[in-house]
Amino acid sequence: MASYRIEVSATAEKQLRKLGQTDRIRILRAVRALAANPWPAGCRKLQGYDDVFRIRVGTFRVLYSIEGRRIILTVLKIGRRKDVYR
Repeated sequence: MASYRIEVSATAEKQLRKLGQTDRIRILRAVRALAANPWPAGCRKLQGYDDVFRIRVGTFRVLYSIEGRRIILTVLKIGRRKDVYR
């Protein structure tokens, strides 16, 4: 199976830059792992959306969408649970 190409939205990049280095490294490792397996154990589909999923990385959530035909995974938002869903 081909690996997915990862695109990061401007919003997600900005949110990632605000995090501490250890949190940033943990999140980047999880996002890179999504290229090989976009539906890891523990991922959830968000209600109300057709193609938006989330994974947990400690206290943070990574929201992403998958475009199957073009093999692209787009990271939409990164943040703590209380803020990321707004």
